[in-house]
Amino acid sequence: MPVIELARHLADVAVGDLLAVVAHDPAAAVDVPAWCRMKQQDYAGADTADDGAPRYVVRRRS
Repeated sequence: MPVIELARHLADVAVGDLLAVVAHDPAAAVDVPAWCRMKQQDYAGADTADDGAPRYVVRRRS
């Protein structure tokens, strides 16, 4: 699950840095922004990974 991976790796990046998760689950488009709101992190948007998979980007705020 993308939000579980985000939670697991958030501490791996410094405050202000970006963290991206690749997710093939269509629900991630809703789940990742919702997780960011709940955890007071910044949803920086979505783009596409090099292999064409959807990628969701989060900026660590705290």
